[in-house]
Amino acid sequence: MAESSKERAEKYLDLGHSEAENHAKTQLELYEKRVKQTSSVTNVISEFFKTNLIGFAWHYLRSRFGARHPYQAYPRNDDTGVYPLQSSIASREELSIALLSDWASDTAESDAVANLVSRYAPDYTIHMGDIYFVGSPKEIEENFTAPYASWYYGSSGSLALSGNHEMYSNGNAFFQHLLPAMYARVGDVRKTQQAGFFCLENEYWRIIGIDTGYTSVGRPFFEILSPPDCHLRKEQVAWLRDVVRIGDPDDRRGLVFLSHHPYISAFREEYARPGEQIRKLLGDADRPVIWFWGHDHRMVVYNPSRNGEGPLAYGRCIGHGGLPVETQLPDVGETGKIGFYDRRVRTQLKRHLLGYNGFVHLLIRGDVLVAEYRDLEDSCIYEETWKVNKANGQLDWEVVNAIPGLAVR
Repeated sequence: MAESSKERAEKYLDLGHSEAENHAKTQLELYEKRVKQTSSVTNVISEFFKTNLIGFAWHYLRSRFGARHPYQAYPRNDDTGVYPLQSSIASREELSIALLSDWASDTAESDAVANLVSRYAPDYTIHMGDIYFVGSPKEIEENFTAPYASWYYGSSGSLALSGNHEMYSNGNAFFQHLLPAMYARVGDVRKTQQAGFFCLENEYWRIIGIDTGYTSVGRPFFEILSPPDCHLRKEQVAWLRDVVRIGDPDDRRGLVFLSHHPYISAFREEYARPGEQIRKLLGDADRPVIWFWGHDHRMVVYNPSRNGEGPLAYGRCIGHGGLPVETQLPDVGETGKIGFYDRRVRTQLKRHLLGYNGFVHLLIRGDVLVAEYRDLEDSCIYEETWKVNKANGQLDWEVVNAIPGLAVR
């Protein structure tokens, strides 16, 4: 019997963040698919031990104690990872980008969101991390690369960032299977994504995807003494400094950062270290930045703020791409961080009140950047704009539209 959309979604309820649990979930999925193909009790028992027990032990121990995939950077003489923003339609005056995070769950909701994205036919689509449960080759195939996969590839480019779930399998499938399917067009040339970070730019804006996933998972025992802080590796720091040159005092284009892990969070861990590294690279200029991330399975607009020694950021959480969307309020002391939080209830599974999945539709119109937050019913629940002043890099921000009553005060 085929798995229902409800049964599929229920597998993600109360999903923890331990590698052991997610590897167990992956092996259980494989086991369930295999036993559907046999009616033999002996084969069912054999598959249980081979797939659920032995398979789990092998993959879990290899991920916990095995070598990570070598970190990939750009070969500067051939591909720098900096690509010009270009529209797929010459007559179009605006550029469009679809941002999705925590989307790759192969649920009915993720399919609905992907189908909605396809109706807008954006120039670029960007997945900002977490392929469930452990970013295995099969999970990448089902979400991105199989003929039946619902991911929409933008005509000018489709790019990906790593989350912690990809690193539960040491990043092997992310680097070996997903990145080769991702690309950015430069003119008529299609350039394959070489590393887990990138920059898209034009005369007014720079959209910079950073890799917080590779350093988001620690090693047994060591992670107790030194918890993962999602810091940017030295190769990425050098790229931001020497290739992207975000500290160039003569470059005052608007800066938009994309990551999987949150710079600011009112619900779970927040990671100051990447922001502090970026702030150091920016130099003396105290420039505000726009920052989108996922990880928390919610849609949250944070009030402009900074974390530690990081930059002042317009922080936005968009981890509502495909997983069951959480709607609980944060602790009372954390609510002051939030300006807007989509807590509408779409459905209930077991005891969970679940919200609306969705994505962000970015539109670039000269010096103006528009962000439309769309749910899977194609309602724009929040719309905002920023206008960059190229003389000093400052941003003028305006809320164009917001569903009333969803501010958390």
